[in-house]
Amino acid sequence: MSSLLVARDTQSDNSYGYVPQETVAILFLALFGISTVLHVCQATYYRVWWLLPTAALCGVGELLGWSGRLWSSISPALETPFLIQISTTIISPTPLLAASFIILARVIHQLGTSYSLLTPKWYTILFLPCDIIALVVQAVGGGMASSADTLSGANLGANVMLGGIGFQFAVIVIFSALSLDFIQRYVRDKRVRVHENTPRGVLSLNLKLMLAALAFSTTTLFIRSVYRIIELASGWNGRIIETQVYFNVLDGGMVVLAIYTLNIAHPGVLLRHTPEKDLDADGGSQKSVELA
Repeated sequence: MSSLLVARDTQSDNSYGYVPQETVAILFLALFGISTVLHVCQATYYRVWWLLPTAALCGVGELLGWSGRLWSSISPALETPFLIQISTTIISPTPLLAASFIILARVIHQLGTSYSLLTPKWYTILFLPCDIIALVVQAVGGGMASSADTLSGANLGANVMLGGIGFQFAVIVIFSALSLDFIQRYVRDKRVRVHENTPRGVLSLNLKLMLAALAFSTTTLFIRSVYRIIELASGWNGRIIETQVYFNVLDGGMVVLAIYTLNIAHPGVLLRHTPEKDLDADGGSQKSVELA
């Protein structure tokens, strides 16, 4: 048994500090299963292929994690399902965050790049690698913690995971700040690059819905990151990590809300194109922009 599990067993009869509820695990498996299948079908139908390695991949990872928790609800003393769930539930939401970066870049492309501090291209160049870095760091930390033979090694792995989640949290904050800056500049018609000859796009109902969905999804992932930071910072035997309802609501629940948001407010529908000759806010016209 790894030192991580030895540390957990000092205060409980299993690796969690509680026995995962079977009904809750089945519920989340059903929710993530439905959303993942929908994302694969929707991405295929609308040909929005970038949702497969982002939203759909998140769903697959969550299915693995909650399968581990279901396994643990039946055999709570086993090491393998605990290690599966703790690693996959930590890293799985990371690809979903990448979808938010892509969505905002496409909204900016449609409404007007001159209102954004970063161009759509730079959102891809800067934020997607950051997302990959956060994913790799969390995965490495999870591997170190689960394979450690000493308590210090397990704690080191936890600190690495904490660093990855902390880095991801910082990325979310910066991304949110840039998003808010873009929206307020667009609303006030205050361009960052005043000499850039780009048209002012139309803030259609579809784009309003997409931005609202993006804000809601990002907020839920923000809440989930705060929870995970507090959880890991409290240690393997902390009150947070040993309270099941916190995990169910603040991790599983938040990710469910985020992933279903993109099922309902789907980019393949809301970001397909603008009408061919929509009038902008100043009475001008612009051509449609294909985004899906």
